[in-house]
Amino acid sequence: MPALLMNKPINLSQVLSRYRYAFAPVLDADLNAASVCILDFTQSNTALQKTDLQNTAAFDQAVQQMLGEQQAKIGVGGYLEDRFIYRRSTHFDTAAQSRNLHLGVDVWIAAGTTVFTPLNARVHSFQDNNNFGDYGPTIILEHELEGITFYTLYGHLSRPSLSGLAVGQHIAKGTKIATVGPYPENGNWPPHLHFQVISSMEGRRGDYPGVATTAEKDMYQTLCPDPNLILQCRHLPLNL
Repeated sequence: MPALLMNKPINLSQVLSRYRYAFAPVLDADLNAASVCILDFTQSNTALQKTDLQNTAAFDQAVQQMLGEQQAKIGVGGYLEDRFIYRRSTHFDTAAQSRNLHLGVDVWIAAGTTVFTPLNARVHSFQDNNNFGDYGPTIILEHELEGITFYTLYGHLSRPSLSGLAVGQHIAKGTKIATVGPYPENGNWPPHLHFQVISSMEGRRGDYPGVATTAEKDMYQTLCPDPNLILQCRHLPLNL
């Protein structure tokens, strides 16, 4: 099993890299526009540290201020970012240490923005992870390229996004699957899409860790390749 887990994600990254120009947009927005910027949620963001992050409205106002300072409308980033913001919720605490390493890419964008599947898919699972600071409504899609099965996770969606879905349902590339959710129904976050690539669901359904401990970095970097291989956002570095 360890050899399989080590080899499969490496091949997945290579395959995704070969298909980089074949994916449909994940969002109804141009992530390569000048109005897109990288947002920093690390300890070095002293302004954010002064915000009451348990107050979602105040957190949202801080995000809008961060965007405004860069004259941007959309914020991106977060893959393998060491974040302090998860201290707002006990959901991310473990017995040994808090989870703070982000495993997906976040796109901070207006609630109601349409979300699409970037390639042909079937619905693997979905559920409302309704805890403070959790994903809220979540959809996980299953894909296959070159004989490799993998998954994409879409978190912080609107509740109506889960209506009408069925496990095993086939969805064509470029089809609308959801909309970005407002708070509090999106897990009590400022509106954004958490987008994550997963090589193996390991038996999980409707949920998968989106944040890990620092000690788990190597393992999860292998299990969860860089989502920008699909998003193709020029503002973000690419981790292969």
